[in-house]
Amino acid sequence: MYLRITERRNRDGSTVAYYGLAENIWNAQAKRSETRVVHSFGRADQLDRAALQRLVASINRVIDADVADAGPARGKTALPEIDIEAVFELGVLLAARGLWEDLGIGEAIRTRIARAELTAPHETALFAMAAQRLDEPASKLACATRWLPDIAWLPEAQGLAVDQLYRALDFLAVWSEEIERDVFLRAADLLRLDVDLIFYDTTTAYFEIDEPDEDAEQFADKLYAPLRQRGHSKEGRDANPQIIIALAVTRDGMPVRSWVLPGNTADVATVARIKQDLHAWRLGRCLFVADAGMYSADNLAELSRGLGRYVLAVPMRRVQDVAVEVLTRPGRYRQVADNLQVKEVWVGDG
Repeated sequence: MYLRITERRNRDGSTVAYYGLAENIWNAQAKRSETRVVHSFGRADQLDRAALQRLVASINRVIDADVADAGPARGKTALPEIDIEAVFELGVLLAARGLWEDLGIGEAIRTRIARAELTAPHETALFAMAAQRLDEPASKLACATRWLPDIAWLPEAQGLAVDQLYRALDFLAVWSEEIERDVFLRAADLLRLDVDLIFYDTTTAYFEIDEPDEDAEQFADKLYAPLRQRGHSKEGRDANPQIIIALAVTRDGMPVRSWVLPGNTADVATVARIKQDLHAWRLGRCLFVADAGMYSADNLAELSRGLGRYVLAVPMRRVQDVAVEVLTRPGRYRQVADNLQVKEVWVGDG
């Protein structure tokens, strides 16, 4: 038997609840279980609670039990007492793992680990650092000593030392170009990227250190130029050593390839290498777009070589040359936007 609650809706839309003592019986003829109300306690809003309490007390005397010993309410499950020892984040890790595999990052890294015949947990370390960047960007030391043991639920990365994170980055430095190419090709296919138009630009990232790097470093049979150098800072920190970060993206802003260059590299000096690297990925036939910082006679010649296509902004100091070569020639303007009209004029060899 159990206490049954039924509801009845009145004509005015109000609802009235009734309490009753009920039991389930088996109807052999109908071959189903049916509910039979043994006693009705009446309307819930007119319930004689004192009478119910006396009934409960009398039942408890018979079974030698206390009200606190009663089982869970009908339809509910009693939960044991739980002591919470630790709480970890899982959502960011699940999202990061999905992107990691869908974009082919994990597969590309695992392929190079197998080729190099390595057993170190480089993929786990690299995934941990990437996921940390999405969740709580901090140093490698913070990743190893705080984020992994105290915040993130990543059992396979528990116990990773900061030295293992740095060794994973050494591995990435050796194979980064191949990994980056695999990931781009996978993303281009997965997202159906349109790579006929490539936008290119650079930025700077400075370091809070006193002196720039002095000597080139030999690593994995390759000589690396000193990266942290003083140069023109786009963040207004010319006194700080910096690096140049170059990025090529599609018309939709999806990254195609990135570069890290010495901090004293001028923008105009980067174009030849970028064009060569993009051509190595069979992207040499795309339209190359860059700002006025890339404008120079050498870059124009480099971009034009091999019937290359490009659009470069012209520095303001060259406006007079443009006026002479372009604006003085006849031709109609084409309306592109409310505040923009375009006229195409071929200059010299085009």
